[in-house]
Amino acid sequence: MFKVLVIAYYFPPMGLSGVQRTLKFVKYMKKYNWEPTVVTTGKVAYFAHDTSLLKECEETGIRIIRTDANDPNSLLSRMGTVKLPGEFFRKMLNRISQAVFIPDNKISWSKKAYKTAAELLSKEHFDVIFVTVPPFSAFKMAAELKKKFKIPLFVDYRDLWYDSYLSFYPTPIHKYLNKKMEYKALKTADKIVVTNRKIKELLIKVYKFLTFEDLIIIPHGYDAADFASVDPASSSNRKMVLTYSGIFYEHNTPKHFFTAFSKLKKEHPHIAGDIELHFVGHIGKTNLKLIKNLNLQQYIVDHGYLNHDEAVAKIMSSDVLWMMLGKWKHSDTILPGKLLEYVGSGKPFIACLPDGAAKSIAASYGAAFITQPDNVEEIKNTIIKVYELYSTNKLPVPNEEFIKQYEREYLTELLTKEFQFLVKDEVI
Repeated sequence: MFKVLVIAYYFPPMGLSGVQRTLKFVKYMKKYNWEPTVVTTGKVAYFAHDTSLLKECEETGIRIIRTDANDPNSLLSRMGTVKLPGEFFRKMLNRISQAVFIPDNKISWSKKAYKTAAELLSKEHFDVIFVTVPPFSAFKMAAELKKKFKIPLFVDYRDLWYDSYLSFYPTPIHKYLNKKMEYKALKTADKIVVTNRKIKELLIKVYKFLTFEDLIIIPHGYDAADFASVDPASSSNRKMVLTYSGIFYEHNTPKHFFTAFSKLKKEHPHIAGDIELHFVGHIGKTNLKLIKNLNLQQYIVDHGYLNHDEAVAKIMSSDVLWMMLGKWKHSDTILPGKLLEYVGSGKPFIACLPDGAAKSIAASYGAAFITQPDNVEEIKNTIIKVYELYSTNKLPVPNEEFIKQYEREYLTELLTKEFQFLVKDEVI
């Protein structure tokens, strides 16, 4: 087998969608003759821990080397799973962190991971280094490993680094240093993996030395095995179950959807009374307050954070799903992993999305009802339309061939082929 050294800060037992892309890649690599070794975090405090994903790691026999550090999550590790702070406090902490740490507050872990990886590379042969970002300090560290050990480097961009939709630069020097760091790291990388064409085009626009051949698109996806193992529960009250799975943050707010449903409740109380709004993940204090202010408590079922297998079961037990993204800087480059999990479910969903990568996929799915994310009247009318189709058993069926191209095992095959091409070129 060929060997790949995978460097990933976010990895089980951490939860939330950021860990799944890397986990599912390494889960299927052995099938395509690539043996992964993962360098990741030790025990950390985090907003969600997922025992089902950790069990998946253990069952697949992935070699995992955990590295402790002095980053905030590691220092607070005794706290275990911590509550997601309110949005105002979360944003304030995020801004302070970006002002103090360049490029991010995972620098301590990245330095420890470098030492761990360097020791490993000194003793064993690896054919490729694969680093997933964010955190971007890990990319900077992986570039140093590539220079020292002359091993091909793949970097996997789940999000933008420089001038991303979540970036905050209190001074011009912060902006300059982040761009300079990314430039140097990209210069070192042999191949850049991105989740969608919008990110690819933006990177090429910002860094003129990049070509279209330097970047490959491997989107987020779904694991068919996750859906095959669940037994969906049927609703006992015959109401239409409309489910949102995920968290809300920054401009990703449910306020427009809640306002639309509040209008629906006043104008068509019989329709509203026949719908249950289910939430899997973290609603947040701000949104709970909004629910109370709009008097929507009787329509809401809050499941809280669930392990991934339980979340998939809730998705499959739903009649319709809901997906949303807010409008803000570079929102066209965002492709949430949750969207592709919705696609894998085969369920119809309401997609409140701005123009961009996510909207393009929803439009091609064949069973998505697309609205602007902030158009309350359009969202309300779409809920009515979906309910009428549901009540007459006429909800649309998605394009099966379209769905198949996002299966995790197939996406891993694409990735390992790229590994193979690069190793072959190195040998030649």
